[in-house]
Amino acid sequence: MRGERGPIDKKFLGLLIAIVLFGLLMLLSASGPFGYQRFHDSSYFFKHQLLYGVLPGIFLFAFFSWFDYRKLAKYAPAALIGSIALLVLVYIPGIGMNFGGSGRWINLGVSFQPSEFVKIGFLIYVAAWLAKRHEKEAKTLEGGLFPFLLALSVVMVLLILQPNTGSMAVIVGASLAAYFIAGAPLTWFFGLGLGSVGLVALLIKLTPYRANRFLTFLHPELDPQGIGYHINQAYLAIGSGGLFGLGYGHSRQKYLYLPEVSGDSIFAVIAEEMGFFVALALLAALALFVYRILIIARQTDEPFGRFLAVGIGAWIGLQTVFNVASMIGLMPITGVTLPFISYGSSAFVALSAACGIIASISRDQHIWRASSPW
Repeated sequence: MRGERGPIDKKFLGLLIAIVLFGLLMLLSASGPFGYQRFHDSSYFFKHQLLYGVLPGIFLFAFFSWFDYRKLAKYAPAALIGSIALLVLVYIPGIGMNFGGSGRWINLGVSFQPSEFVKIGFLIYVAAWLAKRHEKEAKTLEGGLFPFLLALSVVMVLLILQPNTGSMAVIVGASLAAYFIAGAPLTWFFGLGLGSVGLVALLIKLTPYRANRFLTFLHPELDPQGIGYHINQAYLAIGSGGLFGLGYGHSRQKYLYLPEVSGDSIFAVIAEEMGFFVALALLAALALFVYRILIIARQTDEPFGRFLAVGIGAWIGLQTVFNVASMIGLMPITGVTLPFISYGSSAFVALSAACGIIASISRDQHIWRASSPW
């Protein structure tokens, strides 16, 4: 049955379209005041997202959904080298671009954030690397853990130096999820978890801006006009929305009170305008979307596709959790965007390509769908 390819999984595709359309609708509302203040065009960010995010994203989704995903495995070494090269370019004068104290962008004629493409590139490498190893080999230190940690550490260091701790955490979590599915011992994850906690503690101690974010997380009431301003404005937005919201387009905090209204903070605007129930419905849709990806992974008998699908599902799930948790005070603000909702053409294009790969994987699973309720 391997040569038989059917249509794209309809539940996966339907959820994706619904989430993207809702995200565009909320971006149009949330970004209006800032777009007018900066560019004298209240729909600037909406149009920019359509032109540089959605249109190329649709093209990449269509291409990868048609492309046989198995062929990506042979490009895994190039994906790793390309990922590292993109992260190195950030530090080259004239190519790397610095905004707000962070060097996370590069300009090669078109400006983009390389870490977003590293997420998919590194996952392709990890999935292919794991697929070449038998489960027994993946459980060894010399053939499994050490080579895995070596490649992961290179990417981690380059992201920490940007600094881009949020993307680093997403990449690490998604890679570990794929490794766990490949059969790595559970005890390793406890050890890696403790090591991660130690690394985060060290980063907080060594970098003042991370220490300030952590202090704000513990005591958001401190310095509400300074380091606590962002999270306190997010609380005001979410709290004022109540159960049913102020109504679409009627957010108060988006009028240059809440920072990053079109990016990191768009969930707070959604909660303010649309209320608790709609915000909860959005999270439910994203959770179902991730769950559907994991169902597609479970139904895949090809190791590379299974590991890659799990990694992509973990990527979207973790990024959603990090973004929403930071807006409601369950973790420090990380700068991680809400998938398919926040403004950002690099993120949208990378996610679209990843979902195209999931669509390609699902085309080989149509014979299973009659027995799967979800």
